[in-house]
Amino acid sequence: MTLYIGREASKLWKRICAETTTELNLLLENWKYLLAGLIFQYIHGLAARGVHYLHRPGPTLQDVGFFLLPELGPDKAYISETVFTFVFLSFVLWTFHPFIFKAKKIYTVLLWCRVLAFLVASQILRILTFYSTQLPGPNYHCREGSKLATLPRPDSVFEVLLINFPRGVIYGCGDLIFSSHMIFTLVFVRTYHKYGTRRFIKQFSWLIAVAQSFLIVASRKHYTVDVVVAWYTVNLVVFFIDKKLPELPDRSNGTASLLLPLSTKDKDSKTKEENLKLLNGNSGDPADWRQRTQVNGKTLEDGNTVHAETTTNGA
Repeated sequence: MTLYIGREASKLWKRICAETTTELNLLLENWKYLLAGLIFQYIHGLAARGVHYLHRPGPTLQDVGFFLLPELGPDKAYISETVFTFVFLSFVLWTFHPFIFKAKKIYTVLLWCRVLAFLVASQILRILTFYSTQLPGPNYHCREGSKLATLPRPDSVFEVLLINFPRGVIYGCGDLIFSSHMIFTLVFVRTYHKYGTRRFIKQFSWLIAVAQSFLIVASRKHYTVDVVVAWYTVNLVVFFIDKKLPELPDRSNGTASLLLPLSTKDKDSKTKEENLKLLNGNSGDPADWRQRTQVNGKTLEDGNTVHAETTTNGA
């Protein structure tokens, strides 16, 4: 048993090292996209913080979801956050499974480039929407009489830039249409639906997304319209952007390494190799590597002969 555990641990360590090397090479090629996506997450949080200064509490708007779903109350508001945290952490852990498991279909770096592109596009539309019209927040801390419903004028720019994380994010008001929780949930669910391998988990994740929608409304964190708009907006954004982006290489068939983008050094090496083959009389196609000779300026291939043209006196 000890020998078996040691052998498997050695295999696991080699797998982690090999995967780390591969992902680092991809990170060197794509770090700009990842950094831009992460920076925009801060910009999105800054925009949500800014609209809180514009928020004015008022009577809760008439909402169909509020009539149909019983109110959970402030003491049970944590339920929707718990579900969202479960979805978020589960997806993040799944994206790093190639470092552990032998069977793998994705590259972590390339997948996160794709996910961040979906998030950024959806969040841009969200920022434009909630700054266009500020609705009175239905959440308990956003209602009339709450000290957190409005923010006093900031004393400095740094107070705005720091966004009072995480309290400023949890107790934000005014950033309603459309739900940020549903943006992350739907992007994660759709991504796993495409690149995941477990059918049961795919079906379960969609059920979680539906349950999350009801919990958000029941917790009075958003109006029903915020969730409904998120459902069709995020799905359309992911659909169209996914068609524009290059498809991820599939690692399950064992030929994904041939589909990976080459670095500049690799491209130069490949170009030199092709030029060398051409100088030697062979093209880059292996099927064209044949012995060739020349007779009187004509090329002979595969044993074909060409009669030499001779000239004789009087001929």
